[in-house]
Amino acid sequence: MIAHANDAPARAARLSVFSNAGLVVLKLVVGLHIASVSVLSEAIHSGIDLLAALIAWYAVRMSHVPPDEGHPYGHGKVESISGTVEAFLIFVAGAWIIVEAVRGIVTGHQSEAVTWGLAVMALSAVVNTLVSRHLFRVAKEHDSVALEADAHHLSVDVYTSVGVLVGLGLVAVTGWHVLDPIVAIGVGLLIVYTAYGITKTAFAPLLDATLPTEEVKAVEDAICSHGQVRGYHHLRTRKAGAVRFVDFHLLLDDELTLAESHRISHEVKDCVLHALPGAVVEIHVEPYQEELQAKGDAITLPSSD
Repeated sequence: MIAHANDAPARAARLSVFSNAGLVVLKLVVGLHIASVSVLSEAIHSGIDLLAALIAWYAVRMSHVPPDEGHPYGHGKVESISGTVEAFLIFVAGAWIIVEAVRGIVTGHQSEAVTWGLAVMALSAVVNTLVSRHLFRVAKEHDSVALEADAHHLSVDVYTSVGVLVGLGLVAVTGWHVLDPIVAIGVGLLIVYTAYGITKTAFAPLLDATLPTEEVKAVEDAICSHGQVRGYHHLRTRKAGAVRFVDFHLLLDDELTLAESHRISHEVKDCVLHALPGAVVEIHVEPYQEELQAKGDAITLPSSD
C-alpha cells in the first residue's frame, strides 16, 4: 500500500504530468501542421518529460512507504532509481533530436507557417517556467531527488523553447530554413548535457556515497559538542531518498556504567539529530582506554576534567 502521509510532492509530480501531457499534444499537432523539426523535437522532448513525470509521481509516493520486514531501511532509493531512469530517457531523446536535425539539414527540410510555431513555443516556455519553479520549491522543502530531476527537465524545456522561438523567428525574418534544424541540434546538445548532470546527482545515493562535506562536518561537530565524549571512529554516512543515515563508534570513559553510557549515547544522538533533523542514527559505544591500547583509528578528544 502506497503511503499518502506527505501528499505535497505527489501533488507537484501530478501537476507536472498534466502540464506535460497538454504540451505534448499541442506541440505535436502544431509541429506536424507546420512541418517544423524544432517544434517536433520539442514535442518528443515533452513526451519524454511526460514519461519522466509519471515515473517521478510513482517514485515520490513509493519513497514515503514506511520500512517493512523486506525493506528495513525504507524505500527512499526509489527516488534515486527514478532520477537515473529519467536521465537515461532524456539522453536518448536528446540523441534522437540531434540525429533528426542533422537529417533535416542534409535533406534540405523546410518548415511552414512559422507563426503557429512561435505561439506554441512561447506558451510552452511560460507553462514550464511556472511548473518548474513550483517543483523546485517542493523538491527543496521535501528533499526529493525525483522531483528535483523533474524540475530540471522542465527548466531545460524553458531554455530549449526559447531557443526554438529564436530559431523560428530567424526563419520568419531571414527565410533561411536551415536555421530550424540547427536550433534543434542545439536543443539536443543541451538535453544531453542536462542528462549527464542529473545522472551524477541521482546515481550517487545508489552507490551509498557519503553525505556532502558540510553535512559530515555538522555531524562531527555534533559528536564533539558533548562534554563526556572522549572520541569517535568508523563514522559512516549515506542517503536514501530524503533520509540520511549516520553510524559511528563512540568512545566513552571505561569506568562509566552501562546505564550511564546508554544515557550519554542517547544525548549524543540528540545532538546529531539537531544537526541533521530526521536522520537515522546508530551508535556503537566502546571503552576509550581499550581503543587507545588497540591503537585504532579513533579521533580522540581531550578530557573534560
